[in-house]
Amino acid sequence: MQSLDSSSDTRPAVEKTASDEEKGSGCIVPYAQDDSASLSEEHRQYILQRHGTLDLDPMPSMDPRDPYNWPEWKKKTNLALVAFHAMMATFTSAAIHSSLVPISQDLHVSVQRATYLISLVIAILGCAPFFWRPLANPYGRRLIFLLSLLCSLVGNIGCAKSPSYATMSLCRAITGFFISPAAALGSATRVDYRWIYWVLAIVNGMQFILYFFFGPETLYLRDIDAPPPPRNIFTLTLHAIDPRPLLLRDILEPLTYIFKRRVCIPSIAHAMVFLWASLFPTVLIPQIFPTKFRLDTQQIGLRFLASILGSLIGEQIGGWMSDGWMRRRRRVLGGKDPAAEYRLWLAYPGFALSIIGVVVFCVQMDKAGTKWNITPLVGVTLAAVGNQLLTTVLITYVVDCYRPDAASVGVFIAFVRGIWGFIGPFWLPNLVAATSFTATGGIAAAFMIVLVMIPVAWLQAVA
Repeated sequence: MQSLDSSSDTRPAVEKTASDEEKGSGCIVPYAQDDSASLSEEHRQYILQRHGTLDLDPMPSMDPRDPYNWPEWKKKTNLALVAFHAMMATFTSAAIHSSLVPISQDLHVSVQRATYLISLVIAILGCAPFFWRPLANPYGRRLIFLLSLLCSLVGNIGCAKSPSYATMSLCRAITGFFISPAAALGSATRVDYRWIYWVLAIVNGMQFILYFFFGPETLYLRDIDAPPPPRNIFTLTLHAIDPRPLLLRDILEPLTYIFKRRVCIPSIAHAMVFLWASLFPTVLIPQIFPTKFRLDTQQIGLRFLASILGSLIGEQIGGWMSDGWMRRRRRVLGGKDPAAEYRLWLAYPGFALSIIGVVVFCVQMDKAGTKWNITPLVGVTLAAVGNQLLTTVLITYVVDCYRPDAASVGVFIAFVRGIWGFIGPFWLPNLVAATSFTATGGIAAAFMIVLVMIPVAWLQAVA
């Protein structure tokens, strides 16, 4: 499950019409309406006392249970819990990366087949939001998060006790569906890799306790007659908070974005770069390095520091540079908001770093002998910087274009990435075996140029 929108009602208040998407005038961003004029004097005084200004969008109610009226510490605590849950969900699939060899030996399967335990979770993380997002609208976020953590805890215990590959696959699927939010370092030996799952289960339990005591309900309905969230944090609401019925179209609605170029093209571009710049080296390192460089599980785990370092650098550069880039353009335009497509200029450094990084990794892998050589990891780091930079720029661009529908857009992006992430481990190792690392680097570069750079350039040109 990707992070669920923690605002009030996630159903869009402003809709973009089909004609908006076809117009070539850039993204339409809803403007804020001045609601302060229609407020009663009592409401105005309440807002001024609580927030110090009436320049707010959306306008908070007079109810202290309204999340917009929460004190700062409460907002930040809830944000930390949700952000940690969302961040660690993606690490669930990566937790066993460095232990693929001992897993394959313990379960009597090939190393490549062991990688399917990773791709399975990636696929489920891409598809599960179709179920969780609409369910969170009527029943609220708190119940969904607590259920998520409790069931993922059970799934991780099942993985730790699994006697066979089939059983572990089933438990990994259950864990992925219920969003396991933790990860462990690759410090396992032949059988001790199961402690990865125990650590995941322990972290799930800790999160459950923290969320139960410090994670209040954030679903607050303003436009319909419905009971407000309970005042007592220890009250667990099991009935639907939103009385509106859950329809099939609520589940399938994110799929409609396949027909909207400003969502579909960035989603495919993001998924393709994720496949080559992140998943490709991540899948190949635990399969190739143990035999090529005679590295053990702990040493393999340390090699993933290259991806972590690159991702941290890319995220810091991407966020700072992206915001500064748009602010500078806004000043040039005299305070007028620039078209969202202007942000896409920052995608090209990300494209270049991703391509260069993958090519360096592949070429240096072919050149490396049997003695440990750090140069392939330089390519991994560069690719990770480019991947994270592109992730920040492309997702921010899409959200800029469809701000009221951000939750649905996020589900679609995760779905496309999950599909590519699932099928990658089935053919990437075979591609390298059938050609070479150097040839695979050329194929990767062609993929990213044809399916990423050119479509994004076209998207800018027609805006």
